Amino acid sequence: MSVVGDLWPYLLLILAGFLPNEVWRMLGVVASRGIDEGSELIIWVRAVATAILTGVVSKIVVFAPGALGGVPLAVRLAAAAAGMAAFFVMRRSVFAGVVTGTLAILVGVWARGG
Repeated sequence: MSVVGDLWPYLLLILAGFLPNEVWRMLGVVASRGIDEGSELIIWVRAVATAILTGVVSKIVVFAPGALGGVPLAVRLAAAAAGMAAFFVMRRSVFAGVVTGTLAILVGVWARGG
């Protein structure tokens, strides 16, 4: 019984967070079969999704919550620029962008004596 007691938050996370979202993702995959990726509607949807994501990331960088708020704005902006540059240089690799941005924040904080 103590094993379930220790793992209940993870079980709740899977049941309430992961599974409901996964159902909609799978339905989206099934429903999207046969849709032309080059259609104007899909291009518009992709542009809107990109704009929303850009807005969220920009807000997090400029108005940083939590521990990130202790990092100077100049370091956060430089890390965002470095991550974006790595993203494009590495042929649109999200992984490269995230790793580079994270390392840039760590180096920036370290260089400023933090």
